[in-house]
Amino acid sequence: MRIKLERRPSPSRTMLVVTPIASVIVTMLIGMVVFDLMGIDGTRAVKDIFLTPLLLSYKWQDVALKAAPLIIIALGLSVGNRAQVWNIGAEGQYIVGALAAAGIGIAAGTAGGFFVILAMVLAGILFGALYALIPAVLKTRWDVNEILSSLMLTYVSYQILGFLVGGPWKDPNGRNFPATAPLAENQSLPLLFSGSTVHLGVLIALILPFVFWVMMSRSVFGYQVRVVGSAPQAARHGGFDAKQTVWIAMLIGGGMAGLAGALEFTGALKAINLGFPSGYGFTAIIVAFLGRLHPIGCLIAGIVLAVTYVGGQVAQTSVHIPNSTAGIFQAMMLFFILASDILIRYRLRIVTAAKPVVAGE
Repeated sequence: MRIKLERRPSPSRTMLVVTPIASVIVTMLIGMVVFDLMGIDGTRAVKDIFLTPLLLSYKWQDVALKAAPLIIIALGLSVGNRAQVWNIGAEGQYIVGALAAAGIGIAAGTAGGFFVILAMVLAGILFGALYALIPAVLKTRWDVNEILSSLMLTYVSYQILGFLVGGPWKDPNGRNFPATAPLAENQSLPLLFSGSTVHLGVLIALILPFVFWVMMSRSVFGYQVRVVGSAPQAARHGGFDAKQTVWIAMLIGGGMAGLAGALEFTGALKAINLGFPSGYGFTAIIVAFLGRLHPIGCLIAGIVLAVTYVGGQVAQTSVHIPNSTAGIFQAMMLFFILASDILIRYRLRIVTAAKPVVAGE
């Protein structure tokens, strides 16, 4: 007797919606048990991580600032993933996009205003897309696995960042600390509300999911991505170029990561130092899958993951949990969502081996 996975005729749409919610709930329950076993108040720890940022109104702007880059990057990654193109290097593209924006700001000197800010944001999109184009070319020209090439390019971006902020772009008034000079006020994104830290980039992150929803559900390109990802043979018969889809998907993913980096630089941080890599590019992979590769799902999942970021910081001071706890919860959610995907698409069947027939019996 053995257990066999048998593909279902069609996945349940209800389960596709329910399982991300269940993954979050199961993660919370397991977290409570683990914390209690560690001698920490599990109920309070999980409450502070998942609920306190939503219950305290003064934490909402922190959640918004964390959610914006996660949503933007996840939107770009979801396009590639729908086409079975796996861009794991969004973190590197995020860094390169921020560096491109910083380069424009440094070149502009004291000049600022709408056109300088626009140039910085466009530079972030352009250089993020070009950086993602490298694994796309390697994939389509020499069939190099895009997972490995895009991931390794992330570590190249770390070296570029270290060289620039520790060398030619280092702030001369920064007491020898490796960082760029802070942006001037007229080079920063405007705030949405006076007295808050919520900038224009947050509004962009809220609008983009609906733009991507229209693109993916109402355009020929969206149909092409879905067909190439789900039925490559049918895509070829339909005249869709798989290599072209890889290029466009990687360009969109890199462009969105670069946009997130540019907005984070011009809106939230206003300077780049060695701590600029924040893991948003990697966390956005979880956001994309938790959101079921759907633009509106990415919006909701981005907020959920941002809550765990902010809640993790709250729990550090309230129950003294380690700094890495939020990352552990995020990894658990990804594990459960991927595990549930197997059961959604396959059913378990017990196969009993037939008894061999012996001659003469």
